[in-house]
Amino acid sequence: MQSEALLVALLLKTEYAPWALVAVASAGNVLGSVVNWALGRSIERFKDRKWFPVSPQVLEKAQAQYARYGKWSLLLSWVPVIGDPVTVMAGVMRERLRVFVPFVMVAKSGRYIVVAWIVLKSTG
Repeated sequence: MQSEALLVALLLKTEYAPWALVAVASAGNVLGSVVNWALGRSIERFKDRKWFPVSPQVLEKAQAQYARYGKWSLLLSWVPVIGDPVTVMAGVMRERLRVFVPFVMVAKSGRYIVVAWIVLKSTG
């Protein structure tokens, strides 16, 4: 929620074009998700290490969930707490980047558009 708070603060300043703020926030958030995707593509090879942060059962369950819902689960990437794991799992499951980016872009941009709309509507 920190990025939303910063967006709201900048929108309230009114020195910047709202569309530009939404575009920059969206681009930054999508790029962060691409980093998560890239980490997911390479992290599974470490699943047998003692320090690996996820148990084999949790990893298997997450893979099953992603296999069930696939790319459509990326529309939840905007949701705090579950969004980042979904983007990592997309990498683990080898989702193609050309599929990943548009779905994440819709989700992340949609969140910022809604936040900007609420702020601008409430401030007149």
